[in-house]
Amino acid sequence: MGRVTFDLDDLRSYVTGIELGSFARAAERLGRSTSAVSAHLKKLEQQIGAPILRKSGRGMVMTEAGETLLGYARRLLELNDEAAAAVRGLDLQGTVRLGLQEDFGETFLPQVLGSFARAHPKVRIEARIARNAELIDWVLKGQLDLSLAWDGGISTPFQQDLGQRKMHWIASPNFDLSQWQGGDEPLPLVMFDAPCLMRSAATNALDRAGIAWRIAFTSRSLNGVWAAVSAGLGVTVRTDAGLPSGLLRLAPGALPALSHIGVVLHRAEENPSAAIGRLAQIVAERIDG
Repeated sequence: MGRVTFDLDDLRSYVTGIELGSFARAAERLGRSTSAVSAHLKKLEQQIGAPILRKSGRGMVMTEAGETLLGYARRLLELNDEAAAAVRGLDLQGTVRLGLQEDFGETFLPQVLGSFARAHPKVRIEARIARNAELIDWVLKGQLDLSLAWDGGISTPFQQDLGQRKMHWIASPNFDLSQWQGGDEPLPLVMFDAPCLMRSAATNALDRAGIAWRIAFTSRSLNGVWAAVSAGLGVTVRTDAGLPSGLLRLAPGALPALSHIGVVLHRAEENPSAAIGRLAQIVAERIDG
């Protein structure tokens, strides 16, 4: 069997379509026609010798071969993009002061900053983890160049909206919700200290549904919230960002429905340095993806 060399454009069409949930949207994102994207997928299947997608209802889902290819395709594209950025950004230098919500700090931060640091070794990065109000205040005061924060309705002059994240009720697998459903005892909540956007979302949803609640545990750190939820002290509300593997999202209908929360990248300047602009672009692409 001859050696197979995948075309990165084919792989990018495939990965983008899977991540967006639509190959028509992938074509639009990549600036290609839908027929060109279809040709990319067909070529991949011919090279592999097996289908990577199959029909499921009105849509398409990945086959086992498609799932395997997706993981390798992401790695190949990431390495390609990192190499391109490194070659183009050899002269990029300076300091970037980045602020992040704690939800993004554990997984997002090392992935993005690790890739950025390898591609731009002359750039110094100063990262700070903080709450929403602090992140926005520091950007407005010029103490941070970039801040990745939840959308709490407070805008800054040079912000960029990065889409929405679904909020979920989260609990330990050992937490028995049934004892508070329809009972007289208030539902125990594990939350950040007030003010907190997700704390307000939780209590407002419960109040609208007429469900009694009590704050069982508060923390100034997300690690403290996760530890208390893991210990079964109550339920909390967060997004999927940084969700520990040992905790579960409660099934829809178990508690009142929650809405989405926006993610915003705040910039201190309209025309930042090349280093700040490049990191802002990478952050936006990663969150959007």
